[in-house]
Amino acid sequence: MEKVDTFINRLEGNEFNERLLDIYVDKDKISYQKERYIEALKAFKKLFGDEAEAIFSAPGRSEIGGNHTDHQHGEVLAASINDDAIAVVARTGKNEVNILSKGYDMITISLDDLEKKESEEGTTHALIRGVIAKTKANGHSIGGFDAYVTSNVLSGSGLSSSAAFETLVGTILSGLYNDMSISAIEIAIIGQYAENVYFGKPCGLMDQMACSVGSLCHIDFADPSDPIVERITFDLDGAGYSLCITDTKGSHADLTPDYAAVPAEMKAVAACFGKEVLHEVPEEDVIAHASVVREKCGDRAFLRAIHFYEENKRVRNEVAALNNNDIDTFLTTVNNSGNSSYKYLQNVYTNHQVDKQNMSIALMLSEMTLGENGVARVHGGGFAGTIQAFVKNEAVAEYKKKMDEIFGEGSCNVLKIRKYGGVKVM
Repeated sequence: MEKVDTFINRLEGNEFNERLLDIYVDKDKISYQKERYIEALKAFKKLFGDEAEAIFSAPGRSEIGGNHTDHQHGEVLAASINDDAIAVVARTGKNEVNILSKGYDMITISLDDLEKKESEEGTTHALIRGVIAKTKANGHSIGGFDAYVTSNVLSGSGLSSSAAFETLVGTILSGLYNDMSISAIEIAIIGQYAENVYFGKPCGLMDQMACSVGSLCHIDFADPSDPIVERITFDLDGAGYSLCITDTKGSHADLTPDYAAVPAEMKAVAACFGKEVLHEVPEEDVIAHASVVREKCGDRAFLRAIHFYEENKRVRNEVAALNNNDIDTFLTTVNNSGNSSYKYLQNVYTNHQVDKQNMSIALMLSEMTLGENGVARVHGGGFAGTIQAFVKNEAVAEYKKKMDEIFGEGSCNVLKIRKYGGVKVM
């Protein structure tokens, strides 16, 4: 344990500058991060006293390739980003966990009562209780702690703020009570369990895996209970590019049927061949029986199935390009992924509201503004919300200006890919 004021003095004295740059990549944001950490330390002191033990961090994530493939046991390429959730923590002698997130009320979870509660479904209580319960069930040590959490991972932006939070809680338990011995993959699986079982959301594993593992992460979900994970070391900033996520301010209201239709239609195509998911059906079989598939499932389902197969190939091509430091092939493949999502997957706008096409406009403006300076594609589930662009560093300022002019100040978030997932910072 260390005095909170000592942490603050060490931050103000620039002792942690190199550590923060190592984690957050962007030297222009180090002053911001120091202020953010100091603010969190002061808030912790006010809430819990003048001694803290550590500060942990867990990043948000961005889907780079594999748009709507994971639910068909396909492949994805995701990346941790340098927006994150951080927690100032201290162990306590109490048999309870107290977490206060900035802007929210205190949550207290008794370690004597870790059973799922139906009344907590859809709440942060459920996520915390679920992570602790599964960590214990997996044979790891747990114990009481106090934590003050603050996050700059935008909620509802497709950057997985909930997965970052789950990873953060798992990393805290690993750090405080297990000497950081719980693997990043296990922490991700624990987070997914908490979200599936306790929170009540049937999400895949991509979000948690990308947040927990860090860097670029290639995941093959052929066996979703035991995914194959390949961590890719590639310096996007060193290659001269930044990752820009633009919130187009489209409404997610009434879009549940649109999201649900994507996996449902893909599974309907698989069912034509007596299978549950498309991974189990060869692409050539779907093409050879196109007339049957179109008659039984409709043309859109057929197109979405072909997107799935071709998108898996693109993920593998992106991984190969990154491993070969071939940024040009990588960007070309990202652009092709965006085209496929627009034309075949058809998740850039909903056909129920053809007069509302925020992302279509954002993609058009990106293409016109960037030219040879970058590529853009739909980000996340689609239909509303955010687009993703890889932009040459020297073109970022102009690109951000254009996006902010159309969608509002601060709509374009300039990010870097960080090499760490859940981590103890200091």
